[in-house]
Amino acid sequence: MEASTDQSMTDNPDPDAAPEQADARIAESDDRWRRAAADLDNLRKRYARDLDRERAAERAKVSGAWLPMLDNLELALAHANSETDPLVAGVRAIRDQAVQVLEQLGYPRHSEVGVPFSPELHEVVSVVNRPDFPPGTVLEVLRPGYGENGRQLRPAAVIVSSREG
Repeated sequence: MEASTDQSMTDNPDPDAAPEQADARIAESDDRWRRAAADLDNLRKRYARDLDRERAAERAKVSGAWLPMLDNLELALAHANSETDPLVAGVRAIRDQAVQVLEQLGYPRHSEVGVPFSPELHEVVSVVNRPDFPPGTVLEVLRPGYGENGRQLRPAAVIVSSREG
């Protein structure tokens, strides 16, 4: 194979053309190398974005799986007969720990009463005529919501005030 390369160089009548061809091949190789490096860099960036998106999706999926258990703990506490019962205190501690875990995962609890209705945070379950409150005020939270800044596991189910008519 090397003999044919040597042969093609000796067949070339212009001795100045060989360095020009070599320079062209070097420039082409350099261009291909730069393109491959840019493609690799783009691939790394895309992989990092995809990885972040997948992690967020998995975090939301796992966090969402906690919500029914947390709702059941809330229900158990709502039906508890005694505030001083050690069993009730234990259930409350477990509920508080679950709420704290969700907050650490980026889904803080929102169950505020008396705040203005926000479609990003609340889901209206009922509207009640209450002239003593401004229209659109959250009167009662039936089910707390979790999340913020466009990252919601679920909105809070609320009852809001309205004007007559």
